[in-house]
Amino acid sequence: MGVLSQVVLFPLAPVRGVVWVAERVRDMAEEELCHPSVLRARLAALNEALESGAIGPEEFDREEDRLLDLLERSGGPGGRARVRRHG
Repeated sequence: MGVLSQVVLFPLAPVRGVVWVAERVRDMAEEELCHPSVLRARLAALNEALESGAIGPEEFDREEDRLLDLLERSGGPGGRARVRRHG
């Protein structure tokens, strides 16, 4: 970058810094939400909700598929094999 472009773009430096921080926070939040242990806990809670009658089988199946896909993509040890399916 030349001196002139640095001078012209200097007022945008705080905005670029805020964007960078926001992207890091988003990345960390996604990583935390998709951590295999968090996903397994959510699956366990989902099973409990089904068994207690708080949700129906259709809602359970939709959410279970979504969580299992996230678990598979997270590369967690065991993937689908470690998750108890209803049935």
